[in-house]
Amino acid sequence: MFMKRNAFMIGAWVLMAGIISSCNSDNDVDCPEDFTGELTTGEEVLVGTWVLSAITADEEIDLTDDDEDNPSTDFYAQYSDCQRDASYTFNSDRTYEYEQGQNAEDCQNKTALEGTWKLVSANLSLIGGCSLQNTDIEFNVNGTEFSFTNDYDVRDVDGIVSSVEITFTYSLL
Repeated sequence: MFMKRNAFMIGAWVLMAGIISSCNSDNDVDCPEDFTGELTTGEEVLVGTWVLSAITADEEIDLTDDDEDNPSTDFYAQYSDCQRDASYTFNSDRTYEYEQGQNAEDCQNKTALEGTWKLVSANLSLIGGCSLQNTDIEFNVNGTEFSFTNDYDVRDVDGIVSSVEITFTYSLL
């Protein structure tokens, strides 16, 4: 269960991580400035609420502690309702909210973050909590889903660590 939560949190936070800070001689942290201004036509496609709809890996791994050997590339199916309950809301004023575990019942690790965003070509930039994260995303043909892929070390139910490529997909509500 720990590894399932850990792998999910790594992926869910991939758009939120990557703290970039620098210190001046006064030891003050220089945070990136919030994104401002009107949205471009290309950015308008992102406005709305996007819910986590798939997590797939390029290698079959068993994450479930169910006394069965049942590895799968479908990590989403192996996660609990709380782990699958994640969404981004991108607003036309360049603000965004990320929520995890807010809608499923009895979730213990609830997360709510906010900041500002911009999209240039296929690169989504998020500023929040004094950090800047840049992630390449890919939209499906009709613009109703976006996904991003990264490499992770994942520990299976037997404790074996494998390096896998994981793709997270979010669908527009």
